[in-house]
Amino acid sequence: MRMWNRRTRVFPLALLVAAGSFGAACAGEVSAPVSVSPVTGATPSTGNFFDGASFYVNPDYAAKVEAAAAQSPTNASQFRKVEAYPTAIWLDSIAAAKQTPNYLDTIAAQQKARSKPLVAVFVLYDMPNRDCSAASSAGELSVESGGEGRYQHEYVDEIAKAFAGHPTLRIVGVVEPDSLANLATNMAVQKCRASEGVYRNSIAYAIKALSMPNVSLYLDAAHAGWLGWDHNRPVIAKIFADVLAAGGADRIRGFATNVSNYDVSTAPAGKGPVPGNPCVDEMTYTQKLSEELAKLGVTGKSYLIDTSRDGVALKTDNWCNVKGAGLGERPRASPAPGIDAYYWIKPPGDSDGTSDPKADRFDQSCGKPTSTENAPQAGTFFMPYFADLVANANPPL
Repeated sequence: MRMWNRRTRVFPLALLVAAGSFGAACAGEVSAPVSVSPVTGATPSTGNFFDGASFYVNPDYAAKVEAAAAQSPTNASQFRKVEAYPTAIWLDSIAAAKQTPNYLDTIAAQQKARSKPLVAVFVLYDMPNRDCSAASSAGELSVESGGEGRYQHEYVDEIAKAFAGHPTLRIVGVVEPDSLANLATNMAVQKCRASEGVYRNSIAYAIKALSMPNVSLYLDAAHAGWLGWDHNRPVIAKIFADVLAAGGADRIRGFATNVSNYDVSTAPAGKGPVPGNPCVDEMTYTQKLSEELAKLGVTGKSYLIDTSRDGVALKTDNWCNVKGAGLGERPRASPAPGIDAYYWIKPPGDSDGTSDPKADRFDQSCGKPTSTENAPQAGTFFMPYFADLVANANPPL
């Protein structure tokens, strides 16, 4: 199955200081009404699903890595070390959603042969007008062509049915990377303005439909360099609070940060905050975001941090296949208070977008000097980039 992983925005702190006036102007509070269909999941899950569990290793991703090892004998032993680590399964289309039962059947069979629970992470990523401010990860559904109804009934309902059919599994859902974050800062983009109500409604619907005892949900919350700014945190907190008021704040476990991005989880010694953004790393961002949410009555939430590409503290104004990135901390449960897990949500080596300016879905960010050359379309395994991530891994493999 081909997975179109999301493109992400790495807004370096220095760049965003200069752009602070734009962020303030575009990040005003939004107040579109949220209406949710009466589909309602079962009792929400509780507890950290990663604690005391084995992590599911996706054989599709492991096969990509094995193929890369076969193509590069000198690097094969290092490449194969990556096969042991779990990555998220991206449900990026209606067709992919229909494959969810097959994944879950495989996971259930593995769990049956083990002596402890198995946890698997799925990413919901098929929002109508997906990633409204970018080109490289545009999706199959549009707001103008009935995408909201299709998203709810052909996509979310299919996934919910599959999740409900496997009540003994620990299933983690990361809900719609880049969606609500775009409403916080990119409302100057016409496509984002047109998407606002559908984004809010669709995520509230997904929360209600997927809420069940065996499913632990985390809303995407972008990353420190994007939403960590003093003028952005209150805006995204208000958006989250509004959507959760409709979907049910008690129905989510928390938030996922740094998905497909490069921000370090813990800043290296000597790296301090810049004016306007105290969030020098993802750990600080989770703390500061929790403080903003608490002001609006949203409390007790935990976090996932994507560490798949955060091994190197990069200075960049880019997000697309950025040169110099490395694998980060290995997936593990409860690495710090308030953090449910470090996890490789972005499968390392999957491209962020094509570098060919003549190709469909080309985004100018993927053609910058800081982006790796000869990159394929988003979601396609990019072996040279994977090799760099392995070579730059921190901690080393």
